[in-house]
Amino acid sequence: MPIHKIFGLWVVPLLCMRASAQEADAGITLPVTLTGEGLYTHRLQSEDTHASPVTGAFHAVLYPGLKFGPHWFIYSSIHLSSTPFYYGDAYQPDHELESRVVQAFLGYTQTHGTTSVMIKAGKLASAFGSFPLHYDDADNPLLDQPLPYSAYLSLHANQLPCGVDDLSQEYTGSLNYHCGGASSAGEGLMPVTLYGLPGVEVDLSTHKIDARFQLTNSSPVNPQSLWSASQGAQWTAGAGYTLVQGFRVGGSAFRGPFLEHSVAAFLPSGRSVRDFPATGAGLDAQWARGRWSTSGEWQWFRFAYPNFRRQPTTSFAYAEAKAVLNARTYLAVRAGYQQNSRVADLHEVSDESYAQNVQSYEFAVGVRPNRWQLLKVGYEWLRGEDISGTRDNVFGIQLVTSIQALSKALR
Repeated sequence: MPIHKIFGLWVVPLLCMRASAQEADAGITLPVTLTGEGLYTHRLQSEDTHASPVTGAFHAVLYPGLKFGPHWFIYSSIHLSSTPFYYGDAYQPDHELESRVVQAFLGYTQTHGTTSVMIKAGKLASAFGSFPLHYDDADNPLLDQPLPYSAYLSLHANQLPCGVDDLSQEYTGSLNYHCGGASSAGEGLMPVTLYGLPGVEVDLSTHKIDARFQLTNSSPVNPQSLWSASQGAQWTAGAGYTLVQGFRVGGSAFRGPFLEHSVAAFLPSGRSVRDFPATGAGLDAQWARGRWSTSGEWQWFRFAYPNFRRQPTTSFAYAEAKAVLNARTYLAVRAGYQQNSRVADLHEVSDESYAQNVQSYEFAVGVRPNRWQLLKVGYEWLRGEDISGTRDNVFGIQLVTSIQALSKALR
């Protein structure tokens, strides 16, 4: 069945179910965010120069929730989208329908005075970084995602690189290393997943301090299902401090194995995938006052492989600002960069960074036709050593609709 017909069959009933939200000790809720998008970019012609540079896509997010009482609740986030919706996926313009359960967990919360504690178990958004909880299209003032959450690294987890030459190969959507592992090539790694990880988490908030600690079954660099043979316990921690009202600074870190089970037999004798972890560290800040709001992150990642004296590292940074012009209109801008290191195996040092360094710049105008909808029009520039001209730039339009499809108090 065509994607647009599938979309219509299940969205139309939801639109008819809209009801006003109610506060209750127990109840069911179903907020929904629906996004229609149009893109113009020559990225769509990367595989076929005769392909059209214009495409359309949709993204729907359902947030079913169940509250049992003042302490216990269930929360979930279910995504359905057509491709290519995200800018980073426009290099492979196949039209497919994708569905993901991004979050689905049981939670318990308790408050004493100014201190609150929340415990969650299930599929969780990564506790690393500040963007994973704010990438809903209605919450993101721009159209694209920041680089660390959208850029594919030219690194592999299910094959082992032999040396500098393997790590320095050009990434064109798949990679193939030559020192053992899976027989087929695979996609590069994304530094931080936005699609959730099975695990448990404890959140604490008291006075001006917030903190979180998460244990998951796999790395945010290479998430695995509960049925995967490549699972490995990971920890992620983060904290923040609100200096004054509207100004918060924070940091987070993670560490754990990222290589998959297929490489285990090819590791040095007596070593396991736990001896070759991925490590991430980051800082973030948010500030808002009056019409202005800003946020930004700096992140650093290190990926350990055997046969290397100098491991590949990558750092990202981005900053975004939003200015509200009036009750219906705002302007937003985001600038970011990706900086990659040189690498060294047992015999040679790379002449350049293992992958090209990239900068991105995005601008958007947002207009609210009514209180349920947001129209965003934006343009993104991408620059790098091998990226010039306008072929990798993207012009996009999004219409985002937020509704309360269901809200029912049980008592």
